[in-house]
Amino acid sequence: MQKLLSYPLTIIYFLCFLITLLIFHPIQWIGLNVFGYKGHKKSVDLMNMCLMRCLHILGTRFTFNNAHDIETNQPLIVVCNHQSMYDISPLAVFLRKCHPKFISKIELGKGIPSVSYNLRHGGSVLIDRKNPRQSLPVLMKFGEYIEKNKRAAVIFPEGTRSKDGRPKPFQTKGLEILFKKAPSALVVPVSINNSWKTVRYGKFPMGLGTHITFTVHKPLKVSTFANKQELIYSIETTIKEHIHP
Repeated sequence: MQKLLSYPLTIIYFLCFLITLLIFHPIQWIGLNVFGYKGHKKSVDLMNMCLMRCLHILGTRFTFNNAHDIETNQPLIVVCNHQSMYDISPLAVFLRKCHPKFISKIELGKGIPSVSYNLRHGGSVLIDRKNPRQSLPVLMKFGEYIEKNKRAAVIFPEGTRSKDGRPKPFQTKGLEILFKKAPSALVVPVSINNSWKTVRYGKFPMGLGTHITFTVHKPLKVSTFANKQELIYSIETTIKEHIHP
């Protein structure tokens, strides 16, 4: 019965999702070209809030558990597991004071209203995961940008989404580069649960009544770890211990 109900609600959701992207594409352009970075960021923050509200059509709820006081006047490296595209907007909203910038696959840089524009012009980076000659220099520049401007880099080290919530092994090269290029950064591990259930049936229809949770763990200073592999192990272990497929 629930899956049957999800068909019409998914259609309504996709319509609202598309309308939101189409509306905010010109708003982003105006924000960036007339008001600069601040104007663009405000438009992106509002867009992500609206995208979250669209998910309420499906009965989706969000909980962000954070017991830590994270100062925003420093570079951050936010490390998360990845379960679906619906991880992105909540993270962008909850972390908006930290100016989150995402590491995304290069395919997302074209053809998607609002999303592609933001990825190309908002400070995020697009990498070709099959081409190290392209991705490595881009990640190096990104780390330098985070360090200089005190932004938050959001990275999903699994490299791809988990379709059933079970975490995949971390690919460490991206983290190693960010640690090297942003040595004063604070690493913020985040465990994401239940996001995969929004696409439990595939792309259509979508799952109903999903409660997506984000749990922020104790931040760690990059500079306090001489052995960066120990830091990566600590982050990966902490995140995976709090994932409940």
